[in-house]
Amino acid sequence: MRNGEKPSVEQLESTLRAARHASNYGKALKSTIYSLLVVAAVAILIATLVMPILHISGSSMTPVIGDGDIAAVIKGHDFDRGDIIAFYYSNKVLVKRVIAFSGEWVNIDSGGNVYINGELLDEPYLTDKAFGNCNIKLPYQVPDGKLFVLGDHRSTSADSRDQIIGSVSDEQVIGKIFLRVWPLNKFGLIN
Repeated sequence: MRNGEKPSVEQLESTLRAARHASNYGKALKSTIYSLLVVAAVAILIATLVMPILHISGSSMTPVIGDGDIAAVIKGHDFDRGDIIAFYYSNKVLVKRVIAFSGEWVNIDSGGNVYINGELLDEPYLTDKAFGNCNIKLPYQVPDGKLFVLGDHRSTSADSRDQIIGSVSDEQVIGKIFLRVWPLNKFGLIN
């Protein structure tokens, strides 16, 4: 356009379309960013309050859970015998299997067989049994408000058999491990 020349209708329509496109693009970009922020905030809240995600290090729960696995935990304190739980111990998170509840008597023989109240515990998840590092006096009665936990790799696991760790109190428990999310070829529920 030259100075003083009026724009044509086509030029005005083209300019109007470009302005609308820029306005719509800005609105879509703002909406997308807002949506991503909301999704991220919800994911963080869920991961923190309801379902923490843990990166497992160590081999005390092999072969069920291995070093480097990533698992989801559902918060709570209602467990069954055999559930795998995560709990705090000395600024670390440990992962072990619930073996006995408060008031129950635990005994372990030299072959690594575990007895609860005099009955042999069926442990189909174990590949081999071992007495392991045990410095508690057996038979052992689990104190009130506590859980007796053992790792599945009994020969190397540091667990309730060691007085340093001992039985786990409710305040230490994060929750039950229920889902492996990594590695992807092992993705699924954990029993």
